[in-house]
Amino acid sequence: MSEGRDTNHGEPQMVGEASTYTVDDALLVLGFGKFQWFLLAYAGMGWAADAMEMMLLSFVGPAVQSEWGLSPRQESAITSVVFAGMLFGAYTWGTISDNYGRRIGFLATAVVTFVAGLLSAFSPNYASLVSFRCLVGVGLGGGPVLNSWFLEFVPAPKRGAWMIVFASFWTLGTILEASLAWIVMPTLGWRWLLALSSLPSMILLLFYIFVPESPRYLCMKGRTNDSLHVLERIAAVNKKRIPSGVLVSSHAIVNDSQEPCPENSRLPSERQLDAKPVENNENKAGILASIVLLLSQKLIRTTLFIWVVFFGNAFSYYGIVLLTSELSIANKKCESKNFKSNDSKHGSLYRDVFITSLAELPGLLLSAAVVDRIGRKFSMSAMLFMCCILLMPLLVHQSEIVTTCILFGARLFIVGSFTILFIYAPEVYPTRVRTTGFGAASSVARIGGILCPLVAVALLNACHQTLSIVLFEIVIIFAAVAVLCLPVETKARALNDNV
Repeated sequence: MSEGRDTNHGEPQMVGEASTYTVDDALLVLGFGKFQWFLLAYAGMGWAADAMEMMLLSFVGPAVQSEWGLSPRQESAITSVVFAGMLFGAYTWGTISDNYGRRIGFLATAVVTFVAGLLSAFSPNYASLVSFRCLVGVGLGGGPVLNSWFLEFVPAPKRGAWMIVFASFWTLGTILEASLAWIVMPTLGWRWLLALSSLPSMILLLFYIFVPESPRYLCMKGRTNDSLHVLERIAAVNKKRIPSGVLVSSHAIVNDSQEPCPENSRLPSERQLDAKPVENNENKAGILASIVLLLSQKLIRTTLFIWVVFFGNAFSYYGIVLLTSELSIANKKCESKNFKSNDSKHGSLYRDVFITSLAELPGLLLSAAVVDRIGRKFSMSAMLFMCCILLMPLLVHQSEIVTTCILFGARLFIVGSFTILFIYAPEVYPTRVRTTGFGAASSVARIGGILCPLVAVALLNACHQTLSIVLFEIVIIFAAVAVLCLPVETKARALNDNV
């Protein structure tokens, strides 16, 4: 991938006798102001909504099992179908976003998530509930679209820190959902929890008309004049002035082979800016071309290692969340044949989930402190290795207090790693396949989320704690090594439009 823009980032280039500037140059001049604060609130609301829909699975499953007399396998399916839907949605919404626009991508995801989430509250039977929750998963798979959209409005030097702030909305969503469940479930029940948890997605739809398309995406598609209008809106709200000269896309300066473009394409005239965009090969080939590009010679190494890291982080994150409650239950069950888990599933469940969710706050603070100082790759690998070390004492049975402290620390580090990964993934891919690459990697993460309860937690429930923890250790080590094998460090690096 080209790094030719990094050395003069923020300084207009001279092409012929006139100066030009790119979206990166403009964003650096305009800074992070009121306009970006609005975008942060909007995208953050979407991210918190996703977290709430994911966290409510911890509460709805046991409640529905008790009310409808479901088997353990049927209860597990309520969670598994959400991940299955996300597996499909993550790649689908990513490719739609790269081909038809970021706004179209997250509009579709918000509609699907809100409608399916609300309808699931009125499910008359188990089959309809599973179907609606699967559709919710399809909508949740579009989370990377909002992530990439917000990323493309943030100036490069402080991108890491602001993306950590964005990631904090996930933790806010988990804490809010745990608090909501604590209040709603004992009195109103699981249907009200499902209905109320869908409201944040509705808020996204209400404010949709106010949000702009990504100027970087518009520029990459040849719609330079539309991109300029967005930058002028940012300048007006932030009370800044855009750079003098002519706005150009990276395509107008350097092409994929790094050879200079013809003179007439390097300095577009006003007529060229208003002309109808020329469709490139990726537009014509559509969605298939995006995945082909991800697996091309120039991106195959990045793509495969990113997939390994996403799988490892997701497997470990959801595993640690499940271990927080399942480990104690499994130990009691294995020690006593007469143990009944029903009492453990209720009562203190809401309080325990609320407390363990707080472990993500120091993880976010840690990632914010290191992401722009020591870089993405080293930060992720160090946190994964620390998580691996912390889990080692659980190879043998520990007291409940020690187990809670260990899992608190492990969740801190895995959240920090996952947060930085969600910054690194959209940064490392070029604009034309950014959300496709991020979405495909998120799909692989969903495979990790599906397999974790089916494999690791199943071993735990079968009284094989050591084997379960060994499996977590192996997965985390593979992910940490894969991080070190990634070819590019994106710290303070300009986003690329080209491969």
